[in-house]
Amino acid sequence: MMRSVQVSARRVGAVGTGWIAAAVVAALALVLSGCGDKKKDKLATQTAAKVNKEEITVHQINFVLQQQRGLAPEQAASAGRVVLERLVDQELALQKAQEQKLDRDPRVVQQLEAARREIIARAYVDKIGSGAPKPTPTEIKAYYDAHPALFKERRVYNLQEIVVQAKPDQVEALKGKLAAVKDMPEFVSYLKSNDIKFVANQAVRPAEQLPLASLDKLAQMKDGQSTLTVTPTGAQIVAVVSARSEGVDEARAASVIEQFLVNERKRKVIDDDLKALRAASKIEYVGEYAKGAAPTPAASEASTPAIGPVVLPSASVPSVAPEPINATPAPAPASGTLEKGLKGLK
Repeated sequence: MMRSVQVSARRVGAVGTGWIAAAVVAALALVLSGCGDKKKDKLATQTAAKVNKEEITVHQINFVLQQQRGLAPEQAASAGRVVLERLVDQELALQKAQEQKLDRDPRVVQQLEAARREIIARAYVDKIGSGAPKPTPTEIKAYYDAHPALFKERRVYNLQEIVVQAKPDQVEALKGKLAAVKDMPEFVSYLKSNDIKFVANQAVRPAEQLPLASLDKLAQMKDGQSTLTVTPTGAQIVAVVSARSEGVDEARAASVIEQFLVNERKRKVIDDDLKALRAASKIEYVGEYAKGAAPTPAASEASTPAIGPVVLPSASVPSVAPEPINATPAPAPASGTLEKGLKGLK
């Protein structure tokens, strides 16, 4: 059809008559109109709802659903309906905000720019992290063998924690008293009688939810035994009320360990790349930030308050060590690949 239109157009150039030109234009318009209708029909099938003059598409719903971790396939339909209603509310608010020119508010513009920077920087970080090599079966086995408290000899602990506010000289006395008491109730009575401030909690925690630095020590403790750790404000006492064995064999742990090691390698690849970018770039601190040497990211993390990610989130680094112990069992951290995997193996 398009070829016949082109032929007609050449004839128009030769003859030069207005009525033939009009006929060709009409034919061309008809062809383009037909193509447009097909395209419009195709796009229409992707529309989930219309809010005034704006459309909400199936692609928007699917994008939101993809962000929901652990969503079962059978829940997708009902969840999609909920997402659609939220998108409708969002669109209504968006339209009203645009009518009031809120999208031009300096604070909104600044937030939009910050979001844009984070999304683009995240895309770069994800791209760099995707190049991390996968661990070999030998490396997976080596990690399994090196961490028996997490796998082969894994235990689920019923722990009691006591956080004490005390001066350094009082901490020494606490160590002696803890070694002398028969049980934790007797130690708590000692704290009360000496008017020492403390907070006590109890929780059930599997091995992967405990600090890795102290896990090996806990794994060697028997029921009723306790350990004291000096803190900046006093001491933290953790007692093993009871513990039961729930080992994970190598075959079941392999996929969990693989993902954990991949995430660790992603973090290293990203850190190394950012260090290289810093070394190759000219970074000049100005004003009050020019005073003194700028701390490295690793050095500043321990000494500065948590303010949330600025731009560069790490690539799904497992979080295996939440502390202190809470009064109720702690949920698995969203990024705790190792912890989530082990829970799935039960």
